[in-house]
Amino acid sequence: MKIFDEIPYIESERIVVKKIEKSDAQGLSALINNDNVYKYLPTFLFEKKYSDIDYVTDKIYDECFKNKESVIMGIYLRKSGDFCGIAEFYGFNDSMHKISVGYRLREEYWGQGIASETVSLMVNYLYSKTDTEIITASTMIENKASANVLAKNNFIMTAHAVPEDWGYENPTIADKWFR
Repeated sequence: MKIFDEIPYIESERIVVKKIEKSDAQGLSALINNDNVYKYLPTFLFEKKYSDIDYVTDKIYDECFKNKESVIMGIYLRKSGDFCGIAEFYGFNDSMHKISVGYRLREEYWGQGIASETVSLMVNYLYSKTDTEIITASTMIENKASANVLAKNNFIMTAHAVPEDWGYENPTIADKWFR
């Protein structure tokens, strides 16, 4: 199966990663409007491009999924159904069977292992259900928590402190990861 054949539904005993619905607008808005969450992220992420949260929930799959730019999914706690954040597959390269992973959590869910478990679910899905052979990720060098999430999931840093265009005035200094 290819990355863009379907929007994944991935689950564990604690977490569900699935399509974002209109009913997630409030949780998505809380995520988007928290500067602490986006301090270490690119400026051009889909959910930050538009001020109208209803437009974002309506068009997220039209613009991103149908155009094969990214697969953006919500991260939910299984028992409560709480919207915790976003999981994303992006940077798709079909000829190399390569994809990058990204994630962002609402601040109240930090430090609970949700990001680590989500990345594990994403990696397992990509390697077991798709033709993916290479998974990459990037982190700003200041974002030690995200680096720890990747390291816990057996990602290896392949480049340290390299300039990358994340939409800021100057190049962003980032670490590159491979799994």
